[in-house]
Amino acid sequence: QLKFAESGGGLVQPGGSLRLSCAATTFTLEHYTLGWFRQAPGKEPEGVACIRNNDGQTHYTNAVKGRFTISRDNAVNTVYLQMISLNPEDTGRYYCAARIFSTAQEMCSQPKGTWGQGTQVTVSR
Repeated sequence: QLKFAESGGGLVQPGGSLRLSCAATTFTLEHYTLGWFRQAPGKEPEGVACIRNNDGQTHYTNAVKGRFTISRDNAVNTVYLQMISLNPEDTGRYYCAARIFSTAQEMCSQPKGTWGQGTQVTVSR
């Protein structure tokens, strides 16, 4: 089975920052395209940021460009999402995901692949 351990979510004020971490617990991430998806109550999942396995090519949804940065460290089997300048519209549950044979853009376009349990991000005063 493909499983993840996500962490780093929490409550933050508008303008604040968070860094999400997602470590693979049952498999090696090296050969997977990785991504972060988020979902707010009553809304469809949104591909936030994705990164390819072989060349590190990234893709971001327009809503987070310039504010979020996805990175990966294969040595510790972890993918990160650094988030700055958070606003209430960023509130949602964030899930990391892995998908094989995918470009970053392709992965972020659809909620496919294996997802983790998620970590809650709430941006509020």
